Amino acid sequence: MDGGCDVVLRVDYDRAQMVLSPPLSGSDTYPRGPAKLPQSQSKAGYSSSSHQYPSGYHKATLYHHPSLQTSSQYISTASYLSSLSISSSTYPPPSWGSSSDQQPSRVSHEQFRAALQLVVSPGDPREYLDNFIKIGEGSTGIVCIATEKHTGKQVAVKKMDLRKQQRRELLFNEVVIMRDYHHDNVVDMYNSYLVSDELWVVMEFLEGGALTDIVTHTRMNEEQIATVCLSVLRALSYLHNQGVIHRDIKSDSILLTSDGRVDIWSLGIMVIEMIDGEPPYFNEPPLQAMRRIRDSLPPRVKDLHKVSSVLRGFLDLMLVREPSQRATAQELLGHPFLKLAGPPSCIVPLMRQYRHH
Repeated sequence: MDGGCDVVLRVDYDRAQMVLSPPLSGSDTYPRGPAKLPQSQSKAGYSSSSHQYPSGYHKATLYHHPSLQTSSQYISTASYLSSLSISSSTYPPPSWGSSSDQQPSRVSHEQFRAALQLVVSPGDPREYLDNFIKIGEGSTGIVCIATEKHTGKQVAVKKMDLRKQQRRELLFNEVVIMRDYHHDNVVDMYNSYLVSDELWVVMEFLEGGALTDIVTHTRMNEEQIATVCLSVLRALSYLHNQGVIHRDIKSDSILLTSDGRVDIWSLGIMVIEMIDGEPPYFNEPPLQAMRRIRDSLPPRVKDLHKVSSVLRGFLDLMLVREPSQRATAQELLGHPFLKLAGPPSCIVPLMRQYRHH
């Protein structure tokens, strides 16, 4: 839940929908990904699948530029996938950060809690929710599913310990900004509450497995990759047009550019993971990987000869070191590669086969 940006897929096995979910600070084991597919009639659910990476492995640290400075001008969003949680690995490009960015001033826990109290909903969510079941956890909080007492509807509840947040100001992004944005490809946030020293965020529950469950067991074809990318880009384009940056995957020291091009880099890395089954430099020590991101050319697909020229061109527009030269989400939506996208249901066979691995 470290305020990462994630994409989610909502699917009922007859019809799929990819969705972009709001981030939670500090989610080590939450599924990642950037988009939400068409609304389905199935019960929504938060995917509890965790990445099949070594214990303690933190994708974002591999791509944390050493000189990076943080800024409060972005929103971190955790992605859900209904029936398919897309693992949106956020890999900050080497050019992020600026010496002119100011760090947030330090405030006490009591001051921060009092300020947060002004923007959350009053009351205790336990008055209308019950049957809390833990389905995921991170360094600073947990994710549960819960049931609305009067309707029987399931929701996802993110519980974040205020005292454990490395970037507490990110919580305001989730509470104040994401509650106001509604889009077919953005997961809905219903309400937020302060319960003792925890922030509880009640959200749409998207059921399904992590995209990682798929990419670690099989290679996606280009139709499936294009389908995921199309939904992700629709979500990012919507948020960017509202002036909101969807910070992919948790990484508390990522500085996002004002027009969202950091999200585009992250999407490029996610595409490589869909092709190769793992992100770039996956087997290298974090510090070595960080140096390579900083000093080397942008990462590339391992078996480039297996990738079509149109997909290579699509990747080349995203993995550009200089943010100002990187394509925008709106520009990428017009790329020929996305014409290969099929209906969201083309992902369903993979979900059925690999969801419980």
